[in-house]
Amino acid sequence: MRADLVPDDLWERVVPLLPAAPERRRRYPGRLRVPDRAALAGIMYVLRTGVAWRDVPAESVDCSGVTAWRRLRNWTEADVWPRLHAALLTGLRRADLLDLDDCAVDGSHVRALKRGDHVGPSPVDRGRPGSKHHLIVDRLGTPLAVTLTGGNRRDVTQLLPLLDAVPPIRGLRGRPRRRPRRLYADRGYDFEKYRRLLWKRGIKPLIARRGVAHGSGLGKVRWIVERTFAWLHQFRRLRTRYERRADLHHGLLELACGIICLRRLRTAS
Repeated sequence: MRADLVPDDLWERVVPLLPAAPERRRRYPGRLRVPDRAALAGIMYVLRTGVAWRDVPAESVDCSGVTAWRRLRNWTEADVWPRLHAALLTGLRRADLLDLDDCAVDGSHVRALKRGDHVGPSPVDRGRPGSKHHLIVDRLGTPLAVTLTGGNRRDVTQLLPLLDAVPPIRGLRGRPRRRPRRLYADRGYDFEKYRRLLWKRGIKPLIARRGVAHGSGLGKVRWIVERTFAWLHQFRRLRTRYERRADLHHGLLELACGIICLRRLRTAS
């Protein structure tokens, strides 16, 4: 197995979250189960390179693409990836590497090559089938939550679901933190209804207004979410949606967010 695919610090955080392996039969046990770390290496290989599952080089990864896909399915259904993401966010807050006072949201279109859930005609891609990644980040660009919708959904429809998707972030004394104090967004979120809903949650909306000239200064903070999208789409499997099942594509998104958090956490050690 290629050691660079699954670093030790990533594996140490993933292994406690994995469901227990099924017991082998005493009679006719069949072939040995592929180790979980090798299966995770297969998932990481696809996430980073974007190759089809059938093209995973089993000789160097020690896991076939079919086995890696099945393990991704099982672990996604067991909520491994959101729990990994939440644990890493807690570690970042404990290390004082999160700034939750100011957050930013945005959406990004990706083409979907197969039909499935959360696929719709993309208005920015001549109506071709597409999906949308919706992301909320802290002031430093750390991904806090990500959601997936069809390509024809407005960004503003995912504003409240994104806030609700942020896990309780522990790491310090007191209540876990979930909400920002101020939220930055572009003109796609310019609706008074949502401003009122944010104020009700104790969040100050800093949303650019349509029809107003640029120069508000909000871009000095809002650009960080675009940078985080660039980090996410460095994982080639996320640039285009290949998975028919929306939960599997969302699982890969959550895993990529966890890896970005782990990279930031390494700076504290």
